[in-house]
Amino acid sequence: MSEPSPISWIDRFRRLVNEKIVALKVSPQTFLIGSSLIVGLLSGGGYILLRETVSAVHHIIYGQGESLLGMEPGSWTRVFTPLLPVAGALLLIPLALLFPGEVNGYRFPKFLEKVNIQGGVIRARTILITLFASAFTIGSGGSAGLEGPIAQIGGAIGSNTGHIFKVSGNRMKVLIACGTAGGIAAAFNAPIAGVLFALEIVLLGDFALSNFSPIVISSGIATVVSRAYFGQSPIFMIRKYVLVSNWELLLYAIMGTVIGVSAVIFISIFYRTADFFERLDLHPLLKPLAGAFCVGALGIFFPQIMGTGYGVINDALRGDIALGTMMIVVLLKMVATSLTLGSGGAGGMFGPSLFIGLMIGGSFGGIVHPLFPDYTAPVGAYAFVGMGAFLAAVTHAPLTAIFLLFEVTQDYRVVLPVLFATVVGTLIARALRHDSIDTETLRRRGIDLHAGREMSLLRSVRVRDVMSEQVTVIPEHTPFDKILAIAITSKLLYFPVVDLHGKMTGILSFQDIKESIFEEELKKFIVAKDISYTNVITVTPEDHLDTAMEKFGLTDVEVLPVVDPTDPQKLLGMLSRKDVITAYNQAMLKRKMTYA
Repeated sequence: MSEPSPISWIDRFRRLVNEKIVALKVSPQTFLIGSSLIVGLLSGGGYILLRETVSAVHHIIYGQGESLLGMEPGSWTRVFTPLLPVAGALLLIPLALLFPGEVNGYRFPKFLEKVNIQGGVIRARTILITLFASAFTIGSGGSAGLEGPIAQIGGAIGSNTGHIFKVSGNRMKVLIACGTAGGIAAAFNAPIAGVLFALEIVLLGDFALSNFSPIVISSGIATVVSRAYFGQSPIFMIRKYVLVSNWELLLYAIMGTVIGVSAVIFISIFYRTADFFERLDLHPLLKPLAGAFCVGALGIFFPQIMGTGYGVINDALRGDIALGTMMIVVLLKMVATSLTLGSGGAGGMFGPSLFIGLMIGGSFGGIVHPLFPDYTAPVGAYAFVGMGAFLAAVTHAPLTAIFLLFEVTQDYRVVLPVLFATVVGTLIARALRHDSIDTETLRRRGIDLHAGREMSLLRSVRVRDVMSEQVTVIPEHTPFDKILAIAITSKLLYFPVVDLHGKMTGILSFQDIKESIFEEELKKFIVAKDISYTNVITVTPEDHLDTAMEKFGLTDVEVLPVVDPTDPQKLLGMLSRKDVITAYNQAMLKRKMTYA
């Protein structure tokens, strides 16, 4: 007989924790909050490690590289600039050979797919892969941001914490959201923005109340860790914000329109560039080298577009960058970011979006301030608002952008300008392009995520496959005492009201009946028609479940009558919200089995 395999340290640790949980009678919610504390600490530490690793790579490649090549500002030796990002791209090759398919390109959409579709199972090695791949790309001058990588690192920390404690389903998603919230909060010293990033972008607008507490705790803990290491200073040096005149709000709305259109242009440039490199007849490992060389070539003339650009952002906020330069680098940063990530470099879109938005806002302010000097704020104010508005338009996440800017300034006067520019920009971007820069990749693969659900699954099931034909109808002239008797004996909570011909004229809920019980004087005169709701929202058997979910969202009811499409008063059955969710979960389970 073979000897049993030894118990791993993870199993021993898990067993010990479970014994303590049982002994202390810890509730699942308390356990989740305790886990969020651990995830917050680790994600805050993850951001420190990422930032220091990027700095170390930058020092080696830029500091040592420029010295070795004899590069001086303004000198002809700047022609060697492309060699710096190419060096970073070269470092990606062994990493890509070791972990094929896990290193190159913009990885955040794949992360969203794992969280919202594949059960949130993220390998522990993702932490190190993302850490080094991003550091090699960004530290060598590639045009990308740290925020996407730290969100993925934090999410991987949350996922592996959940794996250790053997949680699954929604609790696993919450722990992943805790990690991403912690990473973003640590990066910007902005805990509220971290929470909203997790809910609005990672969970795709799933604002379930049960998610809030652990995510808030994790975000707060990660912020404390980051502040303890880097200090209280914000990443952006913002001057005191001033709204000179209420008329400025109109200008901010106009700027929002410009930003919405610009966001759509950026998304288009990025995916066209990615498609170009996908078709390019070149070995996949060499494509990041080509992209890095092109970025370096642009950097010879405009070094502002390389790296995260945070130093350049602070210069623009102080008003130290000329109008012409800001207008030029808007397009160049779009191209440089598309080349970096579209060719296979590693990094995120969050930072470049802030950079581009700031330059658009600064350019807009540089035009309107000389025209209306007595009614407009300095250029830096428009640059700052543009930064958040463009981020919101690109990611379709206005709340994250609004609260990020508010937390960075800690000035309530920025709220109105940011609201006007951000909301207008996001509406314009959504009207012109359905998907954000993060969900476009998934849509191309036939995956449509909304509010944490894959809408394509809901579109694959029709109402007729889920509806119940078990319906208790109440004639419209039924007296109240008989209505009450029906309601008490029935397991249903909603009752269609019909006329003498069996045509539906309204719907009666158990809540409507309860409210009428205490009308002692009127009960003897009340009939079903008097207390029924006549403006009934219905579905047909041929409707898909995504249509039904949209209609559930418009009402505060748990069931919808199913009617004949040719006769909206002919009742065929009832569809409950619970049955829709059950059908969705079953379809999701089948989808997950295909990934296993």
